Amino acid sequence: MAVDYAVIVLYLAGMLAMGWWGMRRARSKSEFLVAGRRLGPFMYSGTMAAIVLGGASTIGGVGLGYRYGLSGAWMVFTIGLGLLALSIFFSARIARLKVYTVSEMLDLRYGGSAGVISGVVMWAYTLMLAVTSTIAYATIFDVLFGLDRTVSIVLGGVIVVAYSTLGGMWSITLTDMVQFVVKTIGVLLLLLPIAVIKAGGFHALRAELPDAYFAPLGIGAQTVFTYVLIYSFGMLIGQDIWQRVFTARSDRVARAGGTAAGTYCLVYALAGAVIGTAAKVLYPHLGSPDDAFATIVKDALPVGVRGLVLAAALSAVMSTSSGALIACATVANNDIWSRLRGALAGREREDAGAERDEVRGNRVVILVMGIAVIGIAIAIDDVVQALTVAYNLLVGGLLVPILGGLLWKRGTGAGALAAVAAGGATVIGLMAWRGVLANEPIYYGLLVSLVAYVAVSLASRPTDPAVLAEWRARLATPTPSAPASSRT
Repeated sequence: MAVDYAVIVLYLAGMLAMGWWGMRRARSKSEFLVAGRRLGPFMYSGTMAAIVLGGASTIGGVGLGYRYGLSGAWMVFTIGLGLLALSIFFSARIARLKVYTVSEMLDLRYGGSAGVISGVVMWAYTLMLAVTSTIAYATIFDVLFGLDRTVSIVLGGVIVVAYSTLGGMWSITLTDMVQFVVKTIGVLLLLLPIAVIKAGGFHALRAELPDAYFAPLGIGAQTVFTYVLIYSFGMLIGQDIWQRVFTARSDRVARAGGTAAGTYCLVYALAGAVIGTAAKVLYPHLGSPDDAFATIVKDALPVGVRGLVLAAALSAVMSTSSGALIACATVANNDIWSRLRGALAGREREDAGAERDEVRGNRVVILVMGIAVIGIAIAIDDVVQALTVAYNLLVGGLLVPILGGLLWKRGTGAGALAAVAAGGATVIGLMAWRGVLANEPIYYGLLVSLVAYVAVSLASRPTDPAVLAEWRARLATPTPSAPASSRT
């Protein structure tokens, strides 16, 4: 294992080094939060794929393949479908808005009446997403070094918080690119073929496992439908995803790069399911499906390759964790704290000194949020329930007002507030009654949110024409490509 340990330690050291390098580039709010809005297609697609394919997609995706066979790909597949829909239909318009958060978009569309409550909902979602990603360190570091759960969470969390705080989105983008390459090599090019060969090939898989393992809907049609509602729609509106869209240097990069990343997710989904299916043949009596990834890596791969594949799992967790952390901090600082501070101060400074203060302020907020995330991750045990709560609140509360604002000009701020409140309350109430993992909260939460949005919008005064004019002007202005000298 010494070679494997060396690979992991070098990888972690490289993450910290890139955080330090990114600090030298993040000199303004735009550079710190959205990488100066100048990523080209290669870096954009790589960082987008890295943020959406986290530990749940890697470890969890293999676990679903172990339990359900090829249909276990549906969870990650719906993530890819959501990213494709976002990139093809909405990314260009989102990039043109030139905002930093989803709540700023709602303020721009509805005239400043929906941003605060949506900011609180989005902050809760990104916080729980960061927490669940951080908890995953415990599994990986336990396999690698046999470390205690708390020590594992602290070790992984400190590294992510360090490079995220130093360089913001520049550091995260650079580390995401490394993580994207490591995941591609480790999971797709090494673990996938080795796992299939160790299991005896595809003919052996068919011979050893029931037909249900190869049925397209073996996981259940209702489960697939729920995945679409939670993950596909969640991709359309999450702050962690939108913040990556804001980094694109042009409309074309946002659309083409995102489409490439979404397509990559579809391939990754199938790979994880196949690996899990192979693990079922090799280790048919594991205690938990989520142990399949670590078990097949530990037992089936040679020294050195094993370290690289475990680094791939670690990189998957780190990319989601860092993306969720900066999204959480951005929402906390820009949508919650800055509004309170602005209300008290009565004005905002726009000089260069204020810009530097904003970078410093965002660093402080990332550090504070990172410490909070590590603390909550140590206290929480059930990752699935925490992630389900996060996505239920996000989709049930914010999907309708966000998509309504993009697609329906008659939608109003009062309707948006009603949708957030009614959808969020319905989701929370049904989770308390039917259970966190029940399907009903998201089904009825979305329905109630939609009814409230349409009814209250039609019953209230239309949005101020001046607000709509500014909104249309933003959407009509294409995002220009950056000068050749500044392209990344």
